[in-house]
Amino acid sequence: MAGGWSRDGAVQDQIDASVDDAIALARSRLPKGDSLTHCQQCDAEIAEARRKAIPGARLCVRCQSERDDQQVSSSGYNRRSSKDSQLR
Repeated sequence: MAGGWSRDGAVQDQIDASVDDAIALARSRLPKGDSLTHCQQCDAEIAEARRKAIPGARLCVRCQSERDDQQVSSSGYNRRSSKDSQLR
């Protein structure tokens, strides 16, 4: 329920717009084009199944996993915090 001068559903519309923007950003970051046959990072061969499943693959599974782990650990957002810790 929106309050003040906003119409009913305005808050949900804002949430939906934020989610749509996040999805668009994530899709824009996906690789495009032809996949490489060898990893850009370690020069290992990229499996044919991976090249077919992920158009534009640039890294082997091992290097991609390492990159994903680094991105998650550097996000800086505490998803497990309680409301009590946010109020301090």
